[in-house]
Amino acid sequence: MSDFASGTPPLAALAAQALGWPPDAFWRATPAELATALGPTTPVAQGLSRDDLEALMERDPDAGS
Repeated sequence: MSDFASGTPPLAALAAQALGWPPDAFWRATPAELATALGPTTPVAQGLSRDDLEALMERDPDAGS
């Protein structure tokens, strides 16, 4: 998206689909309100590393059976 005008239709569609917002709710919202309503923008935590998994399996080898 190179400018505001080209980014508006996808954002309006996302607000309608994900949030159930009618068009007037989208146009009344500030960018900060839209970002807050859509959720966190920080990356989700990673899962266990292979080393961590192996350490857990060594500590409790019978947990999986």
